[in-house]
Amino acid sequence: MVAASGKKNIAGKPPSQRQLRVGEVLRHRLSEVLHRGDFEAKILKRAVISVTEVRISPDLRHATAYIMPLGGDNLDKIVDLLNLEVPRLKKHALTGMRLKFTPDIKFAADASFDQAVKMDALLASQKVIRDTAADDPVDVEDGE
Repeated sequence: MVAASGKKNIAGKPPSQRQLRVGEVLRHRLSEVLHRGDFEAKILKRAVISVTEVRISPDLRHATAYIMPLGGDNLDKIVDLLNLEVPRLKKHALTGMRLKFTPDIKFAADASFDQAVKMDALLASQKVIRDTAADDPVDVEDGE
């Protein structure tokens, strides 16, 4: 996913190119750090965690990393443990990034997968199928 794509910030403005770029670099770096699995908690060592998006504030001081473990197992516990690991993760993820301020990172569960499942169920419902079937154009071959 693209970081903060199409989303608007608190002021109602879309994110700047700098916000998008910093968020995407941070997403990649956090993914690398999480992939190494250098954690004390067994649940974090065993989990395959995807960083789906990083949204960063306009002043680049706060970042929210949205994560989803493979299969969605133990999501709340993993988010809590990662938030406890933030100081160590921040050190590894932000090394070499030239920013005026070091952003505070907060981990949160990514709800977009649940929303996608709900949307699929809605689109597969009989009412929607019936309504869209009535709107389908009749297939007419060329030349008729």
